[in-house]
Amino acid sequence: QVQLQESGPGLVKPSQTLSLTCTVSVASITAKPYYWNWLRQPPGKGLEWMGGITFSGTTYYNPSLKSRTTISRDTSKNQFTLQLSSVVPEDTAVYYCASSLGSFSDYDHRGQGTQVTVSS
Repeated sequence: QVQLQESGPGLVKPSQTLSLTCTVSVASITAKPYYWNWLRQPPGKGLEWMGGITFSGTTYYNPSLKSRTTISRDTSKNQFTLQLSSVVPEDTAVYYCASSLGSFSDYDHRGQGTQVTVSS
């Protein structure tokens, strides 16, 4: 089954850019009909979809985060990445990458998550 693993710094200073990488195993990120997602869950809150990238490389973003979010991919490494700019303490959350089939919902596999804290 598809395996996903998030990696990146656990601590980011306010106003900096948060950068995370998701390494995918077993499935190719270019294989139909996979969609690849970034999610986050702030403490005490629900899961939020941040954006995603399709098997063909098309990106889609949550409108509330679109101005600060960039999702890209490296097909040679079978990885996709998240960049969130101008972070604030409210961006503190557990960040997940997840796969889905044909849409940006109904995630079938998810990484274990990585805690990112925004603090000076």
